Amino acid sequence: MKRKTKIVATIGPATESKEMLGKIINTGVNVCRINFSHGSHEDHKKVIDNIREINKEQGLFTAILADLQGPKIRVGKIKNNGVEIKNGNEITITSEECEGDASKVYISYQNFPQDVAAGEFILLDDGKLKLEIKSTNNIDKVIAIVRHGGILKSNKGVNLPNTKISLPCLTPKDLVDLKFALEMNIAWIGLSFVRNAQDIHTLKELIAKAGSVSKVIAKIEKPEAINDIDEIIIATDAIMVARGDLGVEIPFHEVPLVQKMIVKKSLRASKPVIIATQMMESMIDNITPSRAEVNDVANAVLDGADAVMLSGETSVGNFPVEVIDAMDKIIKDVETDESIYNYEYPPDENVIDRYITNSVCFNSCRLAQRVRAKGIVTMTFSGYTAFKIASFRPNAAIFVFTGNQEILNMLSLVWGVEVFLYNKFVSTDHTIADIKYILKKESKLQKDDLIINVASMPIAEKGQSNMMKLSSIE
Repeated sequence: MKRKTKIVATIGPATESKEMLGKIINTGVNVCRINFSHGSHEDHKKVIDNIREINKEQGLFTAILADLQGPKIRVGKIKNNGVEIKNGNEITITSEECEGDASKVYISYQNFPQDVAAGEFILLDDGKLKLEIKSTNNIDKVIAIVRHGGILKSNKGVNLPNTKISLPCLTPKDLVDLKFALEMNIAWIGLSFVRNAQDIHTLKELIAKAGSVSKVIAKIEKPEAINDIDEIIIATDAIMVARGDLGVEIPFHEVPLVQKMIVKKSLRASKPVIIATQMMESMIDNITPSRAEVNDVANAVLDGADAVMLSGETSVGNFPVEVIDAMDKIIKDVETDESIYNYEYPPDENVIDRYITNSVCFNSCRLAQRVRAKGIVTMTFSGYTAFKIASFRPNAAIFVFTGNQEILNMLSLVWGVEVFLYNKFVSTDHTIADIKYILKKESKLQKDDLIINVASMPIAEKGQSNMMKLSSIE
């Protein structure tokens, strides 16, 4: 049985060689995430070139996700790379660069003294340390009281759950990284710390201006994003539930229901959704996952996620191949459960420009369920019908045939989708017969299997899908 939920793996020192990339892709990785918080463009280019060589050599379509760092706030250098800050003590946080100690630390966010107010909290190192703001001079210094102390180390992340941050969604570093990612023709661009739909529009305008067709993944890790989630889902191409920072920015006990809410809304909008962070974290050092992690991955699949993501497990972990193999096994087992299939969201009659296509996609999935079709084939140029059919979660395999090379790798993120490069759109009947021949020859389907074709007529015009045909493999 072919796995439908996709696996995203973060590439780092443990997996950046061509040999290791080949191993993890062959074990089950569908999307390679390049984290622009670490490494140089030179390093990233090597990884991108290696992935593309593997794709070419093996006839694969592994996608690449360029994950921009976004306005990540950090403390500066700390004396001896770590000092203890104690409960009840006062500490000065300054926007003027200095070497930090137990009484004073530098923060990389220049407007910090202007944006914060007394009574707000500062969380350091993924929430391990907690400070409360006592006062600010609104220029360059903030006095805070340590509410929960511990060891503070250099360059640790800062979260400000109560503060409205005035930083732009794309930092100068992000703009340089974005230019590089677009020059490298990367399929997916991840935008970190999205606050509202306008952040997505800003990024999309830059992508369009560069003449690129890269798609945007909105990473949900701020409380403001949850408040504007409906508009963000409309604006973006895909969503990532980035539970690391999200679980620090909002009360941790709220994360499970927020995850389920975002998956449900994304499915209805036919937008792929990735569940990320700490999925198999114990496997950074251990050969097997904890039982809680197995359940976490399983629940993401049961919720309806398109993809599950690995971070440190594959970038710096000791067992990158084993962690993908373990994740693959969990997903395949969960996918034997019928409850994850056949979501029915009838098309919205108000979406006039897409109503015919949406209705054809919806009813092709209903028909596939009724007749137990083994495959649904869509011929697409934009990829729209692939996103739409996948969102209904049919039990049948989804085969996407396209002549548009730009979207082949991009579709590797989408649930259940298997892509084929196909350029011979002569007539509808000829194309359908040809595709059935290809699927049988490649052992994707067998004689007498029922198959549903979704296409546009006339096929050569590559217009919106307006036709559905049920037939069998001869």
